[in-house]
Amino acid sequence: MSILVVGSVALDTIETPFGKKNEILGGSATFFSIAASFFDKVNIIAAVGEDFPKRHLDLLKERNIGTEGIAVKKGKTFRWEGRYEYDMNVAHTLATHLNVFQDFSPKIPQDLRNSRLLFLANIDPDLQDSVLKQMNRPRLIACDSMNHWIASKKKSLEKFLHKVDIFLLNDAEARQFSGEANLLKAAKAIVAKGPKSVIIKKGEHGVIYYSKKEHFIAPAYPLEDVYDPTGAGDTFAGGVVGYIGKSGSINDSVIRKGVVYGSILASFVVQDFSVNKLLSISPVDINKRYSNFKKLTRF
Repeated sequence: MSILVVGSVALDTIETPFGKKNEILGGSATFFSIAASFFDKVNIIAAVGEDFPKRHLDLLKERNIGTEGIAVKKGKTFRWEGRYEYDMNVAHTLATHLNVFQDFSPKIPQDLRNSRLLFLANIDPDLQDSVLKQMNRPRLIACDSMNHWIASKKKSLEKFLHKVDIFLLNDAEARQFSGEANLLKAAKAIVAKGPKSVIIKKGEHGVIYYSKKEHFIAPAYPLEDVYDPTGAGDTFAGGVVGYIGKSGSINDSVIRKGVVYGSILASFVVQDFSVNKLLSISPVDINKRYSNFKKLTRF
């Protein structure tokens, strides 16, 4: 099933205890699409500036990712600058320059409106809703959000979530949105607000999948070396939705496996800066780590 992702394509400047990289490829739609491309065909809706390097667009095309929905606007590309300490679960934002992304108003080309799976990255919930209104009934609607939208547009987000199949957010955002300290209570409260299911991302501590019918908790894949966690959540989402697309069916069992594949893809991306590690692996590497994951969690 074809996948459409709407989000950001950006240039990041990242500093971790293991180095600093300037103006590297980033953005939610970038990480999501490369991860999902291991499983299914993906198309991106995003906006970049005239300064966006052509080599990055070529890279996406080489992955068989549709880039016709990436609009090149007059001005500069969205940039984010962040720093991580040894606690890699916390990103310290040093600078955010929205540039052309500030006026991002997604227009879905006619030939992409029939995409069967839709992932809406952490953009304004009103924009998420406007995208969905342009689509022709996707079989799966998944979305992400962030603390800014939860604080500033909670009512819009709550209204939109009634249309969503899978809502993804991290543990801090889940507590903020639900008002619950306990994450299981938070998951239950979030599903009560409208989405069919929620996935709470806990970084190195794994994930919680919660629906009215099914509860599933998975650990993160254990790693000794983590260099850059930027984009891990979007990579995870790409693995989840990509696997669902490949499976051809949508049910709790498929989503469970998708969660595991998402965790595995995320475990790769954090082992290098930007999307570099994802570009160096193959399906063989993914399946090997999947087999190891099964051994680690069997008892």
